[in-house]
Amino acid sequence: MTMHPRLDRAFSSKNALKVISGLNNFNRDRVAQVVKAAEAGGATFVDIAAEPELVQHIRSITNLPICVSAVEPELFVNALKAGADLIEIGNFDSFYAQGRKFEAPEVLSLTRQTRALLPDVTLSVTVPHILSLDEQVELALRLVDAGANIIQTEGGASIHPVHPGVLGLIEKAAPTLAAAHSIAQEVEVPVLCASGLSNVTAPMAIAAGASGVGVGSAINQLDNEVAMVAQVRSLVEALVNNPAKAIV
Repeated sequence: MTMHPRLDRAFSSKNALKVISGLNNFNRDRVAQVVKAAEAGGATFVDIAAEPELVQHIRSITNLPICVSAVEPELFVNALKAGADLIEIGNFDSFYAQGRKFEAPEVLSLTRQTRALLPDVTLSVTVPHILSLDEQVELALRLVDAGANIIQTEGGASIHPVHPGVLGLIEKAAPTLAAAHSIAQEVEVPVLCASGLSNVTAPMAIAAGASGVGVGSAINQLDNEVAMVAQVRSLVEALVNNPAKAIV
């Protein structure tokens, strides 16, 4: 398995930025807007739903590596044929609101099924935030043994900061930062820190041991492409100019 060169360079430099349009976002125009902003702003790669027609359309408008997300391994096959570069078992947030939880045995089973189906594709797997930190680390190690090439953390969409401003941003990011720190110390693959991050907390993720960050709602919920591009650029600048990298 060879990782896409752009991803490999960004993970090695600890400044990878993944822009997430949403696992259940099938609105072609909306996804295209997010992807165009991601490319214009300097993101490393994008993450979209594993729907072949959507993938084909996005492939026609961007040169960025395309990651497709799903929780059904068979959906990856046609998405890859349509032009996706890598796959992600994750983006669980949209399911939590429906009351569906992803426990360690299911995530591990999905990983093994996916690896059996697609042995040579770069595979990212999210470790659910509903597990304790010890359980997250244990699962991450087992996922790597099962063939995961990237481990992604999450924080939980239900976290509501108590304080405004910078302190609130740190509170919102705390769970995924803690997960990234705990997991990155134990695994030999890149850790992508995601959920609830901003240009304030993205550098903290790198300092915690992550090789990159994933950002979704902070970008895809904005109402125009100009604002999206500005947000992507602020994240890229925060990662590239991150003084913490010099001491990691």
